[in-house]
Amino acid sequence: MSRYPACLLIVTAEIDADVEAEWNTWYNEVHLPDALACPGVIGGQRYVSVGEASVIDKGERTTNAAKTYTAVYELVGPEALETAEFKAMRGWYHFSDRIKASTRVVQAL
Repeated sequence: MSRYPACLLIVTAEIDADVEAEWNTWYNEVHLPDALACPGVIGGQRYVSVGEASVIDKGERTTNAAKTYTAVYELVGPEALETAEFKAMRGWYHFSDRIKASTRVVQAL
């Protein structure tokens, strides 16, 4: 048996600096615990980028100094994203218009 989960949900967000403290408090105290309580969610952890990110677009390399927040959720499978509980807690609510960029990727074995 693998020590790795069968499925990952990887979410990134770049948020306006003027709401960053409020975003982190809400994410750590409300959103992450709600996500971890959903059926099929095995675990999860948040990360924040350190230093500049390297961006390559059509062979051209640039850098970006903005902070990127990443949450990695371990799931039993993609079906965990379809539960009523997960659908109810999904979203960034009052921060939606303050997100500069985001990605959401589901990876399965």
